[in-house]
Amino acid sequence: MRITNLNPDSGIGASSWLVETDGHGLLLDAGTHPKREGRDSLPLYGLAKNKDVDSVVITHCHHDHVGSLPVALRQFPKAHVLMPELSYFIVERVLHNSVNVMTRQREELGIREYPLYTHDEVDEIAPLFQGFKYNRQIEWAAFHKTRAGHISPTLEFFDAGHTLGSAGVLVRGKKESLFYTGDVCFHDQTILRSARFEGVRADVLIMETTRGGRGVPAGFSREKEIERLSACLQRVIQRKGSVLIPSFALGRTQEILALLALLMREGKLKPQPVYIGGLGRVFTEIYDLESHRAHRQHPNLQLNEALNLVVLDPKKAEKMKLSGAHIFVLTAGMMSEKTAAHDMALRMMGDPRHAIFFVGYTDPETPGGRLRAAKDGDTFVFSATGGEATRKCEIQEFDLTAHANREELLDFVGRVEPRTVLLGHGEAEARQWFAEQIHARHPKIKVVQPEPGKTVEV
Repeated sequence: MRITNLNPDSGIGASSWLVETDGHGLLLDAGTHPKREGRDSLPLYGLAKNKDVDSVVITHCHHDHVGSLPVALRQFPKAHVLMPELSYFIVERVLHNSVNVMTRQREELGIREYPLYTHDEVDEIAPLFQGFKYNRQIEWAAFHKTRAGHISPTLEFFDAGHTLGSAGVLVRGKKESLFYTGDVCFHDQTILRSARFEGVRADVLIMETTRGGRGVPAGFSREKEIERLSACLQRVIQRKGSVLIPSFALGRTQEILALLALLMREGKLKPQPVYIGGLGRVFTEIYDLESHRAHRQHPNLQLNEALNLVVLDPKKAEKMKLSGAHIFVLTAGMMSEKTAAHDMALRMMGDPRHAIFFVGYTDPETPGGRLRAAKDGDTFVFSATGGEATRKCEIQEFDLTAHANREELLDFVGRVEPRTVLLGHGEAEARQWFAEQIHARHPKIKVVQPEPGKTVEV
């Protein structure tokens, strides 16, 4: 088995792995790098130029895992696209939204390479998409290669609990097996229950390491964090301030909306409108419509019924008075320029009545990361378009992650009992923590940290 890391960055970037086994080729994920632009954001597909890829597997529909799928299919025109069935209901909307964003960035930021693909191209490749239920073995190799009596390799999706339609992937060949965690969550969230990776065994494990640089503090619990969020919301609303929760449209938005709905149901928060973005509304409707298919808590909780959701009109938002104790759950989590979260933060951060609550990872080099690092009264460069700003608003951080904690992933390595572990989707410090801990706990397991573009034989 040969595995090539196609991520162009050594940290969290454009997730993509090329797996070659038993004479067949499989691409695991086809992401884009969240901090790079144009073709520099793509996986290193050129390294696989002469490879015969039978199928592309998508673990979930966040951009760092699916954002370059149309580009990948230009490189591998004979490949089919396999994904969990719940991702099947989401993927086209995500890709069409990417076209809209890239088109706008071409006009506003002058990125001439954008869009990297078009709406027509997304429509043309859509018939190649196939959605599958969890825990079903699927033959993924090209039929003409296997019909002469050869045993076809298979794959199986396992519920990863990260976001709607997320999965880990078990690939079985004639002699070797591989498990790819994708992004995984081993604890229950507000809506989604934890990953169902029970019984997974594999010779090779490709594992995410997002939170490897961050341990769980003593006495921490998600329940306590939710109680603290509730108290902070009540305090800001009592002083007639507004709250902004920057959030990714898929997954994080729905988790926060569910929290708000439960707090209102329990009387801990007064019922009031919740302002969201248009894309967040689309994915919220899908969460509601597909609730019967998902492994979730509160299966009867329909967010569009439980909450008075209002899609925030950008033009009206500019003139909207913020002194009325409003709640905004707006895209994007990193507060990227030209997004609702970015523009609302500019309006709110100079007023001590208001608050901005961070509920997920924020890259330090993004506007959200710079705001998060600013102390009360600091003047800093928020963004190129926003310029300098002074932080006077309240800033709070809540650990409501959708990624597994590092101790949980370390325990998972012991359950899988792999011969080799490949570490990815994490910064250098995070990957090094796992390398050291795996070696100490399981000295016979080989640990590899493949650099961008490097191939490992296992």
